[in-house]
Amino acid sequence: MDTAYGSEPLPVWERPEPQPRAVPVPLSREKIAATALRLADAHGLDGLSLRKIAKELGVGPMRLYDYVINKSELLDLMVDVVYARIAEVGQRSGWRDTVLSIAHATRAAALDHEWFSDVLGGRPHLGPHALAVGEATAAALSAAPGVRDIDDLQRAVGALNAFIIGSVRREVTERRTVRSTGADEAAFQASLGPYLTRMLKTGRYPTVARLVVDGAHLNAEETFDHNLTTILDGITRRSPT
Repeated sequence: MDTAYGSEPLPVWERPEPQPRAVPVPLSREKIAATALRLADAHGLDGLSLRKIAKELGVGPMRLYDYVINKSELLDLMVDVVYARIAEVGQRSGWRDTVLSIAHATRAAALDHEWFSDVLGGRPHLGPHALAVGEATAAALSAAPGVRDIDDLQRAVGALNAFIIGSVRREVTERRTVRSTGADEAAFQASLGPYLTRMLKTGRYPTVARLVVDGAHLNAEETFDHNLTTILDGITRRSPT
């Protein structure tokens, strides 16, 4: 079929839903994505397949291919469901409040749907809700002092996204490590305490020693907020030309 993409099929966002059929289990892309979301939350993306989704829905696997061509399209739908939640924060009164709200909503979504952190940082997500979040973020940053042109805006968006992705991935990785090892961060540190003490006593790592001995155990949410504020403060400062 010739489309706006040549012989390639239209993206899932532009293809109409299949016509409803008189069947015991009616389907929709929304219903399929919601089921996939629950399975991914419980078992991760590695445990997700169209066959498992079909079994959960009580239908044959081939019926799902009327709605999505492959697992990649299914993932696109799932990701955009998460972005729909992030988009709910909407536009706030000022650029900084808008960016703060979107960043915190992204972190909360990634902690609720840990697999979401695995798909951040690659190719851009282009579903309608992902585009809405991207538009709100870029529009807010374009109003920040210090963002003078499109180059500044690209750098600001890049810096913000790099911070958010790195932060949520670190948190999710720590959660997974705790579950797989049964040891939280404090237990991990305690298990290596004697070794680390011996190494620090050599005097070769004085700055690391200060961090270990004098540094406080920082709350993840407070740290995220503090570091996010630091990023935004940096964006507002006009660098000399």
